[in-house]
This record gives sequence, structure tokens and C-alpha cells, in this order.
Amino acid sequence: MKITLLKHGIRKNEVWFAADCGEGRGIWGGGSLPEPGAVLEAEFELPALIMRWVDLVPVNSSDCGIRIDGEQVILTGILENIEADGTGYLRLGPELIMFECLGEPMALGGWVEIRTRELAVYPVI
Repeated sequence: MKITLLKHGIRKNEVWFAADCGEGRGIWGGGSLPEPGAVLEAEFELPALIMRWVDLVPVNSSDCGIRIDGEQVILTGILENIEADGTGYLRLGPELIMFECLGEPMALGGWVEIRTRELAVYPVI
């Protein structure tokens, strides 16, 4: 996903960014920290374990999105798949974001929101 770095945050390697689907905040995981204004191809990772029906919930939406709500980053997209081992895939526009989850089964193919305090941002190599 193409992102534009907006600013550095107060935590180590924290970056605020804008993308076509909204604005977010994450921890930069690649080499040196880019300067604000840099336009980069990036991948996202959700390092925290996501709980279905708590952190991952169905929503009435038809638009992908990234937004910040207090200390949380909220990703809105289509729940592509959840494998038997708990590996899940969220479609955020043309991108797939992988995450690990636990909890009761959920219907696939619908719009969902994932709320997380941790979002890792990596450069596409």
C-alpha cells in the first residue's frame, strides 16, 4: 500500500501516515526511519493477538478504511479468510493484512473492523 509519512510520533520509531483509505499510526519496522513527506510502498502487520467478536467485529460498511480512535488504530475491510490455526486475512482495498486470532467462528466475506493498539509498518522490498 502506498503511504505518505506525516510525522514522527513520541514512541520509538512511531510514524503517522496517510493512505488512500485514511490515516493511521504504527511502528516503523524497516531500517532507518524515513522523514515526514516520504512516499513509500508499505505492508502492515498486526503483531497482537486479535480476539474475534471483541477486537474483530462485523460492521455495516462498504468502504475500506484506516483511522485512529484514541489509542487504537481501526482497520475496516473484508474478512477474506480465517484458517484452522487462527491465521486471518483482512482485505484492505487491494492489500491483504495477515493477523492471528482466537474466538468463536465468524462469517467470511463480510465487512469487519479490527481495533488494535499495535500496527507494524514495513517497507515493501
